[in-house]
Amino acid sequence: MRDGDGTGDANGRAEVMVAEARKAFFVMFAFVALIWVVQLVNAADGYDLSRDHGVVPGDTDSLPALLSAPLLHWSWNHIEANSGPLFVFGFLAAYRGVTRFLGLTLLVALTSGAAVWLFERGGVDTVGASGLVFGYFGYVVVRGLFDRHLVDTLIGVVMAASFAYLLTVAVPGTPGVSWLGHLGGLAGGVLGAWLFRDRGKRSAGGGGGGGGGEEPSATASPRADLHKELGDLGLL
Repeated sequence: MRDGDGTGDANGRAEVMVAEARKAFFVMFAFVALIWVVQLVNAADGYDLSRDHGVVPGDTDSLPALLSAPLLHWSWNHIEANSGPLFVFGFLAAYRGVTRFLGLTLLVALTSGAAVWLFERGGVDTVGASGLVFGYFGYVVVRGLFDRHLVDTLIGVVMAASFAYLLTVAVPGTPGVSWLGHLGGLAGGVLGAWLFRDRGKRSAGGGGGGGGGEEPSATASPRADLHKELGDLGLL
């Protein structure tokens, strides 16, 4: 039997997480809808937007495109290939907090675009949301390790095992894709998992002899911690 205070705290945490997950869903739905609207305009204009607002290696005039390029694509096949993974990984990256997710998105857009701008060769305009896809993927895979959320760690393991093939287009020599943009996005996602981690989420020692003596016992074992997090998610 749970005491009233513990149940209230768990219910409160669950409500917050459900609210954040709901916001994450609508944020990603709106974002994917936005890039499709941009694609409609871009395709109708002969893809001039992609030519004018893509990242061009070494071209200082194209630096603002670090933020615009993820919204643009070169074809319908291009945007179709990105939309599904973008929504899935974006939602998983955002459900713990939309504000943190927005910071992550900005960071990944910059690292992905910067990798292309600094190290790509040739004057080709690079656009596409795949850098964000790889960034969200990297973030989801390692976030649980930095935050010490067992549920997120399990999600990361499942995503890594299920989508490991994505890494094959983040290595040199992959034809027809900007592997540098993918690699830069992946690095940005891992960096974001560390920068936006939950600092001080759990105290190291039980310290202070006040009324906080119950918290260490609640997280004393990985199994108890996992049960607590699953309960917070409403899965137990």
